[in-house]
Amino acid sequence: MTYSHIEKIDQPLIAVSTDVCQLYNYLWHATPQQYLEAAITAAGVFPVLIPSFGYRLNLDQLLTTVDGVMITGSGSNVHPSLYGGDTNEANGPYDLARDSTTLPLIRKAIDHRVPLLAVCRGIQEMNVALGGTLATEIQDRPGSLDHRAPESDSRDEQFAIRQNVTIEPGGCLAGVVGTGEIRVNSLHRQAVDRLGPGLQVEGVAEDGTVEAVSVRNARAFAVGVQWHAEYWVKSDTVSERIFRAFGDAVRAHAAAKAGVGLLTS
Repeated sequence: MTYSHIEKIDQPLIAVSTDVCQLYNYLWHATPQQYLEAAITAAGVFPVLIPSFGYRLNLDQLLTTVDGVMITGSGSNVHPSLYGGDTNEANGPYDLARDSTTLPLIRKAIDHRVPLLAVCRGIQEMNVALGGTLATEIQDRPGSLDHRAPESDSRDEQFAIRQNVTIEPGGCLAGVVGTGEIRVNSLHRQAVDRLGPGLQVEGVAEDGTVEAVSVRNARAFAVGVQWHAEYWVKSDTVSERIFRAFGDAVRAHAAAKAGVGLLTS
């Protein structure tokens, strides 16, 4: 008898990073809704929040279950002790519980060939996880633009698309959004400094700040962007294409994994 069975894959699962924050006298493991909305709406996937418990989580087991990983942005910064930087309150706030979870998750996702999308803080975690360093308070560097959010009570104004980024030819991102100049909404005080071994630059700002990277010779989609592609995913073509490409990679991974499970006798 010969038979096969592949269930319809409508919304494959992806693991989503969480921040640890205090609210109502509880510690919460949470992520902003915009990332979840973008994952569902544009990528067409089922986001599952991963609590930030570091070594207590069996991440290898997790990565046999999910078909993608998304590392979100955050108001916190990667702890400088993880890349040999200067630890002080000016470079904070920090979230060591998140760091202890996301950095190994990034490395393991790449090793497991699980598609990876890292946004804002995520690209910084991606760089540190792969041996790179970060520059802090980059707006104070000579010749640097101010990449911070403008002061405003309106989130839409803070996250407005207003910066130019040049996409490098021949890379993964060029195949998604095209080469040349695009407009983005990049809001950050820190940035990639020394690029991690194994990463390649996919996009740079007008002042040379690294705004996008990918894993060189990656065996799956593995891209980090410094800007907030999640925020305008319903109205901005570049943002939508990034999440759609991630979703396509997740579905391809899920389909390939299901194909391995075909039974023949």
